[in-house]
Amino acid sequence: MTRRLALAALTLFITAAAAEAHTGVGATMGFTHGFGHPFSGLDHILAMVAVGLFAANLGGRALWLVPLSFVGMMAVGGALGVAGVDMPFVEMGIAASVIVLGLAVAMQWNLPIAGAMALVGFFALFHGHAHGTEMPVDASGLAYGVGFMLATAILHLIGIGLGLGIGVLAKATSKRTMQAGGAVMSLAGAAMLTGIL
Repeated sequence: MTRRLALAALTLFITAAAAEAHTGVGATMGFTHGFGHPFSGLDHILAMVAVGLFAANLGGRALWLVPLSFVGMMAVGGALGVAGVDMPFVEMGIAASVIVLGLAVAMQWNLPIAGAMALVGFFALFHGHAHGTEMPVDASGLAYGVGFMLATAILHLIGIGLGLGIGVLAKATSKRTMQAGGAVMSLAGAAMLTGIL
């Protein structure tokens, strides 16, 4: 089911990108801009690393299902943004994602995998929409989408690596370290939401 969702999201993204028929520099520019976009804002970085940390906390199949849900639903959000479909409260949704996902890590939420997938998938729509609406006019939509999806997957892997690494290196203090990291992320999200950061 998750694979079908990801495939459907990618198909929707490709279809929307083709409908826009952007011209210009094309694939190279599209991929470069798409790949760089998730790294361009602290809000995106924190949320995407938090997804990886959250997945690492849950363990098992969540290690790949939770990040895959985020990437798949982000593609849907990106397709909506490229297609010009309006989505309210995008910036607030992105800031809220940092707060909530930071809390999920800090408080060691032990959600069922389906619940965790739904949670990250919901927030992924906001991140994807922001990526889609900020695509350069002369970029290839498909290449841009592949770029930001790959960058997002890398940030998820960093979060998973940090989560698993902390667990191995500091068994006695790993829970506290993860909780502190999640709390800092959540506070940063609150600062973004209020305009302090």
